[in-house]
Amino acid sequence: MITLNDVKENAEFKSLINASNACLDALGYTEHGLRHVGYVSKTTANILSTLGYDERTVELGAIAGWIHDIGNAINRTHHGLTGSVLAYDILIRMGMDPKEVAVIISAIGNHEEETGMPVNAVAAALIIADKSDAHRSRVRRETADRKDIHDRVNLSIKKNYLAIDKGKKTIRLVIQMDNTSATMEYLQIYLSRMALSEKAASFLGYWYELVINGNVINRRRPPGRVEPKAGETEVSED
Repeated sequence: MITLNDVKENAEFKSLINASNACLDALGYTEHGLRHVGYVSKTTANILSTLGYDERTVELGAIAGWIHDIGNAINRTHHGLTGSVLAYDILIRMGMDPKEVAVIISAIGNHEEETGMPVNAVAAALIIADKSDAHRSRVRRETADRKDIHDRVNLSIKKNYLAIDKGKKTIRLVIQMDNTSATMEYLQIYLSRMALSEKAASFLGYWYELVINGNVINRRRPPGRVEPKAGETEVSED
């Protein structure tokens, strides 16, 4: 049985992750290397585990999170689709069960907001985990530019985490920003990603909430600031 550690140690995946990060660096994107894939891998697994999925499904989520961005080594456009094709070939040669490979590649191929949809539990958890990773630690310090909206928004985010309230069936992304950027700027670049996260949470039977500086952006409750509540399980933190 192929494990997350097997995938981490695979030379082809290592090379593709490094190449993907280098390509996006050349294009001026935020960090997409080991920090990002590590966060997405762990958070995907934590979501599935918290929601009660079996141990193997949790590990498949962790594997999908680790390799979800390898398509960027070819091109940023449709990197989810190309990444799924690359992953299929490598995983099959590693000896993974084709049924498990199918789960992983469908998750990778559906994590982009332009073309993706939550088609299974792993895909849904991967979408939510990937789209939650906005934080100042993603900005490449050597090329940081506050005139660039992506850098400016990410640099302003001091803390972010996902929390799951199983009783209220809510998955909440909590963002704390300083005043060097604003909620409107965050939404300019992340709105389509949050819309896909809502669909992913719905697939899992949950409501998705985005909370920025204590204010619920996609409100379904009465007005008011939101504080952490009893019953929530934090599944990610940066």
